[in-house]
Formats: sequence, structure tokens, C-alpha cells
Amino acid sequence: MVFVAFFFTVMLSIYAFFVFNGERKTKIRKRLGLHGEGGRGLTGMVEDTPKKSSALGQVAIIVLRWFKRFLNRRIPGSKGARIEIKLLQAGRPFNMSPVDYRLLQTVLFVVCPLLFGAYAYLLHMGTTGMVTLIILGFIFAAFGPHYYLRSKAKKRSKLALRELPDILDLLTVSLEAGLGFDSALGKLIAKKHGIVSSEFQRCLEEIRLGKTRREALTGVKERLDFDEIRAFISGILQAEKLGIGMVQVMRVQSEEVREQRKQRAEEAAMKAPIKMLFPLVIFIFPCLFIVLLGPVAVEFIMNF
Repeated sequence: MVFVAFFFTVMLSIYAFFVFNGERKTKIRKRLGLHGEGGRGLTGMVEDTPKKSSALGQVAIIVLRWFKRFLNRRIPGSKGARIEIKLLQAGRPFNMSPVDYRLLQTVLFVVCPLLFGAYAYLLHMGTTGMVTLIILGFIFAAFGPHYYLRSKAKKRSKLALRELPDILDLLTVSLEAGLGFDSALGKLIAKKHGIVSSEFQRCLEEIRLGKTRREALTGVKERLDFDEIRAFISGILQAEKLGIGMVQVMRVQSEEVREQRKQRAEEAAMKAPIKMLFPLVIFIFPCLFIVLLGPVAVEFIMNF
């Protein structure tokens, strides 16, 4: 068990290093892309720099492209759409496409069992231990990417939920000032930066490219999958369909979101004592017992 725990610690450390390093590079590229002349950005200038690569690297790139085309043909349209939605909900980590995600799963299904089996062989864990670790490798390859996307989507939803009340207030003020809904979204994008504003920016771009407002807002609802944004967008679409005043709907939605945030804070405050009970019982109470009863126990042992 010590060897298994050590192995998982090393694997998780390597995984965390690559994840955080990749996310840092992605953020740097996005920040560089905001600058530069003609909208190309500094990233375009960097990409124009000639790169030297070996013949082996070129062969690997050709094989990788061929394999990605092969996977693209093998992925059904409905399954590719589901993977695309999951990637969008997670914020598209590492700019992955559905083909890249399937390629990652395939590589993990090959590499993880081999690594786990090699580790068991080096430690002389026997046939049973090797088979167990190989099965664990398959389990990690099967559920690791799904868990990563789910955790990223959950974290992104929490951040978006934190931004939503201020977003609704700004939209309400803009609509009350006489702006149309699309103009209010443009004002929001100019004033606010975050997950929700970036999604509304994409919504506006889709409307300008020919999508209807209903289709674009439905896309936002799919990419930000939590109850508050679904209720907000459903209210907007219903108001547009029935001809109800948008300002009144936005005011009601803003009040409901703030009330729900207050209720979540009260719920978290009520759960805090229960969550603190386990650290108290496991860590603090034993120390108190040792400090208070330890001298008595030592004195009792010395006398008897």
C-alpha cells in the first residue's frame, strides 16, 4: 500500500504540473492576443517565426494529423456534439476539440496501463499486483478525462454564478436608460470582464453572423449549465415571445438571483458547524486528551 500511495502521489504531482503549466501558457497566449496591430496580436507574430524541427518530429506531426482525421471520421455527429458541449462548459481547456479529446483518451488507454504495469514490475509486486495496477490504469484512463472536465465545468459555473448578480444589475440599468437588449449586452461586454460577459460576447457575435437571438441565447444556456442562468435566459426568451417589458423581467430576475445568493450564504453558514465537527473530533480532541490525561496516565503507570 505504501508503494501504491507513493506512485499515485508522483502521478498526481506530474498531472498537476502539466495542467497548471498548460493553463498558464494558455492565459499568456490569450493576453498576448489582445495586443498587436491589425487584430493579429502578438501570438500571430510569434507563430510567424520559422521553427526548426527534426525529421522525426515532422513524421510524428504527420502521423498525428492522420490519426486525428481517422478519429474525426469515426466520431458520430451526436457524440461529437456532446463532447463539444462538455468542452465548452469546461471553458475549452487547452483549446481542445472533440477530436483532441478522443485522441487524449486513446493515448491514456495505451499509456496508463503500460506505466502502471511497468511500475508493478519494477517493484516486483507479482502477477496479482501487476494485474491490479493495470486495471487501475484502465480505470484512470477511462474516468480521468471525464472527471477533469466535470471539475472544470463545476468551477467555471461557480465563478459565473458569482458574477451573475452584478451582470444583471448592469443590464437592468442599461435597459432602464433606454438601450435595446443587444446594445445593453454591448455595454456589458465593454464594462465587465469575466465568464458571463465573454459568453454574451460570443452570443452577440453569433447574432451578427446570422443566428437568431433565441438560438444564440440558448447556446449561452447550454455552455453555462446552472439553474440561475437557465432561469434568466428562459425569462428573457419568454418575455420576448409574449411581448412583456424587458426591464420588468430583468428587475425581477435580479432580485431573485440576489435572494438565491443570500439563501446559499445562509445554507453554507448553517453547514459550517457540522463540517467543523470532524476536524475537531479527529485532530483537536485527541491532542487535548493527550495533554490533559497524559500526565495522569504516566503517574498511574509509575505507581503501579
